[in-house]
Amino acid sequence: MNTTDNSNDWLFEITPKNKFFSLNLNEVWQYRDLLLLFVKRDIITAYKQTVLGPLWYLIQPLFTSITFTIIFNSVAGIDTGTVPPFLFNLAGITVWNYFTACLTGTSDTFKANAAIFGKVYFPRIITPLSVVISNLIKFGIQLFIFVVFYLFYYIKGTALSLNSTILFFPFLVMLMGILGLGLGMLISSLVTKYRDFSYLLGFGIQLLMYLSAVMYPMELIKQKLPQYGWLVQYNPLAYLIETGRYMLLDVGEISVLGLCYTFGVTLTVFFIGLLIFNKTEKSFIDTV
Repeated sequence: MNTTDNSNDWLFEITPKNKFFSLNLNEVWQYRDLLLLFVKRDIITAYKQTVLGPLWYLIQPLFTSITFTIIFNSVAGIDTGTVPPFLFNLAGITVWNYFTACLTGTSDTFKANAAIFGKVYFPRIITPLSVVISNLIKFGIQLFIFVVFYLFYYIKGTALSLNSTILFFPFLVMLMGILGLGLGMLISSLVTKYRDFSYLLGFGIQLLMYLSAVMYPMELIKQKLPQYGWLVQYNPLAYLIETGRYMLLDVGEISVLGLCYTFGVTLTVFFIGLLIFNKTEKSFIDTV
């Protein structure tokens, strides 16, 4: 009789999830090919059945920057110092757009992928993670446009300069993506039961943009509206936008305390979002 133990011959073992919290990093690595397929799918879907294709990624930040320059700089008179107002706005919008793309793309995870989730098993976090990674392509295109206009103004003789903190810019982008991923997973989990969140998301993002110092320096709101300055001071996104502008344009300042606060909020939001996401994936199919 063959008494050899074959319990270790299985490639995968499906067992009840008893852990209260799990990152599932080993599982995500095992499904890395699927992650790349989802990234490719997200990129192709964005260009499919569009006339201008990736040019839409260029048009949106350019028109938004022009609009902000006319309204906030020409009409409202917001001073951007030696930096051209258009370039000042373009820097803030470029950083902001990556966050909003990650947030909106991951906030509809369960509803948009219900058909796939109901048929085959794979780590569900792969889906929102693929959105964050694929949006790096869009961010790269918009960052390239910023560099083009930066060189244009520099060649014209505008006083522009870079500083050594630009080396840490990838870490800033990563922090922005993690924050968008955490909030997106949280909202996606809530949308399965409370559909109102999907309708409020667009309005909330627009309101959040005005509270994130995208089109003005953080110091300005403290001077002009000190009674409302706390709304910006306690907004972690404002520190990310302000730091991004400092790295790209050498204007404003970097608040070390603000970045530490932002880092703490980002990790907290991510872990809470992941915790609720893991809990929701077990029963979401009954409510979607």
